[in-house]
Amino acid sequence: MIKAVFFDFVGTLLSKESEAVTHLKIMEEVLKNANAKVEVNAKQLLEEYEHLTKEEFSKLAGKPYKPIRIIEIEVLEKLAQKHGFKVPEDFWQTHLKMHQLYGKLYPEVVETLKELRKRGYHVGLITDSDNDYLRAHLEALGILNLFDSITTSEEAGFFKPHPKVFEIALKKAGVKGEEAVYVGDNPLKDCVGARQVDMVSILLDKTGEKRELWGECEFIISDLREVLDIVSEI
Repeated sequence: MIKAVFFDFVGTLLSKESEAVTHLKIMEEVLKNANAKVEVNAKQLLEEYEHLTKEEFSKLAGKPYKPIRIIEIEVLEKLAQKHGFKVPEDFWQTHLKMHQLYGKLYPEVVETLKELRKRGYHVGLITDSDNDYLRAHLEALGILNLFDSITTSEEAGFFKPHPKVFEIALKKAGVKGEEAVYVGDNPLKDCVGARQVDMVSILLDKTGEKRELWGECEFIISDLREVLDIVSEI
């Protein structure tokens, strides 16, 4: 019997489309506040920034936690050196502000979370995130109070798919792995991590672009409302 439903955050609750807008706004602010004339534009800078950050996060999967703000600042410093500008001292504050202004949830998120709680499930969040980033974002989105527990990689000391992240979340909920499901958008980090602790893994793949990795997950959905049917049928 399922007693708890856990979710990833970025790409699962927070829409990827809004993340793209947010990150472009961050790069625009960086260049505006860099106090230097540079030839690279915000879109080009974002492409390089996302390429490098993706590489860094891939290396850190399952490894000991390193503050994401540090990772992102280090990446930006490399690009600043390359393109001849200075990283603004308030970069992380700008980063948080832009996420608060432009972050948006997928349309069905609030409805799904509220219905799960109404049905008596423990609703939790398990995400690779710095605590300050996550709290600022959840407060701006107005959904902080919709979670019974929140577990971050900063708290656990490891990035997903390390089992400790999931074990801490299960302990908070007071449930066993087989009594919980985890919904995420990354087959290798979310599904693999969940299955390591016997949680049921659900992949959100809205466009079917991750089909080649569907085998890592037990259920595939394109809309979060499908979680309601899955947990009631298990």
